[in-house]
Amino acid sequence: MSPVTVVVVDDHAMFRSGVRAELASYPARVTVVAEAEDVDSAVEQVRAHQPDVVLLDVHLPGGGGVEVMRRAAPRCPDTRFLALSVSDAAEDVIGTIRGGARGYVTKTITGPELVDAIDRVSIGDAVFSPRLAGFVLDAFAGSIAVAQVDEDLDRLTEREREVMRLIARGYAYKEVASELFISVKTVETHVSSVLRKLQLSSRHELTRWASDRRLL
Repeated sequence: MSPVTVVVVDDHAMFRSGVRAELASYPARVTVVAEAEDVDSAVEQVRAHQPDVVLLDVHLPGGGGVEVMRRAAPRCPDTRFLALSVSDAAEDVIGTIRGGARGYVTKTITGPELVDAIDRVSIGDAVFSPRLAGFVLDAFAGSIAVAQVDEDLDRLTEREREVMRLIARGYAYKEVASELFISVKTVETHVSSVLRKLQLSSRHELTRWASDRRLL
């Protein structure tokens, strides 16, 4: 049986390299055929390679993972999309599934778990981390509300949203920098921008703001 072909889409080059190196440990099961860093390059690579599975980050320059699926899927009917994101926010999970993803796992996943997820998605199974599966079931059962539009959240860039969520969860600036592969100075700049745009004055207020919107 041929290995599952994969395109890795993520705007962080170091993360793509890490995923590629991890998957290279399973040559009989998975082959990475291409990488992409933004929406335009992802659409180009997916159309060119017609992979079995696209490992897709949710937040990307140029419109995000949903935009990649919207543009690439019509020409790649046999390709399935598996979201691989740092975000486990309900709005991201539900929005990505509604956009066409066959599964959603977070970047805390282990290498063997990721290979298993790729295998399962390639044959049509739906794959979610256990807590995320609960989000999906609750949302489609109507027991939780997922905001379609949040004007406050829309003021933030994709990167600011990532920083905001980690800070609101209690991460130190150094931990955020390590998680997102950016400098501590850049984290400080994003936090200042987030607090200014949301008209908040402290991390405590930011945590409460994010909790109220189910973003933690």
